[in-house]
Amino acid sequence: MDLALSYDDVLVIPKYSNIESRGDVIPLTNLTPKIKLHIPIISSNMDTVTESQMAIAMAQLGGIGIIHRFNTIEQQVNEVRKVKRYRNTIIELPLWLNPNKTLNDALDLMNNHGVTSILVVEKNKLVGILTSRDYRFKPSGKTKIKELMTLKTKLIVADKDIELDKAKQILMKHKIEKLPLINEDWTVAGLITGKDIYKKRKYPISTVDDKDRLRIGAAIGVKSDSIERAKALIKAGVDVLVIDIAHGHSKLEIDTLKALKSKFPNTEVIAGNVATADGTRDLIKAGADCIKVGVGPGSICTTRIVTGSGYPQLSAVMNCSKEADRYKIPVIADGGIKQSGDITKAIVAGASTVMLGSMLAGTDESPGKPIIKNGKKIKVVRGMASYGAKLGRDAKSKKEGDVSGFVPEGVEATVPYKGGVTDLIINLVGGFRSGMSYCGAKKVSEMRGKCNFVRITSGGLRESHAHDVNLA
Repeated sequence: MDLALSYDDVLVIPKYSNIESRGDVIPLTNLTPKIKLHIPIISSNMDTVTESQMAIAMAQLGGIGIIHRFNTIEQQVNEVRKVKRYRNTIIELPLWLNPNKTLNDALDLMNNHGVTSILVVEKNKLVGILTSRDYRFKPSGKTKIKELMTLKTKLIVADKDIELDKAKQILMKHKIEKLPLINEDWTVAGLITGKDIYKKRKYPISTVDDKDRLRIGAAIGVKSDSIERAKALIKAGVDVLVIDIAHGHSKLEIDTLKALKSKFPNTEVIAGNVATADGTRDLIKAGADCIKVGVGPGSICTTRIVTGSGYPQLSAVMNCSKEADRYKIPVIADGGIKQSGDITKAIVAGASTVMLGSMLAGTDESPGKPIIKNGKKIKVVRGMASYGAKLGRDAKSKKEGDVSGFVPEGVEATVPYKGGVTDLIINLVGGFRSGMSYCGAKKVSEMRGKCNFVRITSGGLRESHAHDVNLA
């Protein structure tokens, strides 16, 4: 019988370091062989963690978010589109409406996409623009757009081939927010916005695609609609798919993975969850571009208690990473992360990234509103195999909620409200940077699997935390 360990069972042994500041280290890493992240953090595909707002924040900070699958295909696609439209160098397909449409039509379109202005196009040619200034004083929703819009004779436009620096100068000179790009015949060629230029400057390490759009992942299942869902998500611009199943070392997962890679060979696919070298190898041979590791380590997961199955997370990451390295495939350590030091331990164990769930659930960007309990703000988090999650899925798919015969492998809980996710991620990455310096590593590749652990006792764990003082 093998001995297996979790994060709390070990410490990373410090090594000689010539690093003068944690600011000198580079936490750049791989999500898949083709996709790089500036920080090794992914937000989990849980319905109380990641929708478009969280995914946008994570990508801007250098990580990535995975949109959960517990909604309709249309709803999930809409969340992906919100992320892909949030930032562009050039918006190639800007939103537009015919001038004979009403203000209500325009507001519906803008609200669905999270914008405040649209182009007005007639017979494929630009005839105006409708911005918040045009409807600021709330005219009747039945008013035609053509009665409110700014006419093309008053618009500042540019040629489709304009350079970004030149576009920036035009926006500044004329104090405008939108710069429509047109062809010679006034057909629309694109749109540049001041907000996109500002976002690019404010978040220089954002995770972006080759069109400077934020990268986004989305989860699918293994049931009958998995291929249909994947096709719709890919059409919406998703950068990576995650096959979301608790027991990834299964025929269901392998068959779904093979089908995905056969139908969509250019799409990156993350497969899991597994906890063994055998599971890792079988998924890689089926076509996985990344392996998600973790069976039961999450704070709201009860799989190990309910089923008696699982594997302590640190050892699982070590075993799976060692096998994945043979094929040059990255590994995600999914679950069990409680503080920044655990991120260091996961990476040293061989992971390339970590996935966070309940740690992010208390932030503004996670779905749901904070509530007050005993005078303190809290938010709800739940395992995706909990009663609440099942009822939530049934409600979104308009099924009658029925938990008879359903055996939960997760719980519903609350976490303290934490405010914006940015400060939390900055603190986690700061701790990880310090962890890299203790490993003497300027790059993630210099610490993955190249440092040693020491096993500690319960006394060592107690000694590792603040002790023998009264905390303020």
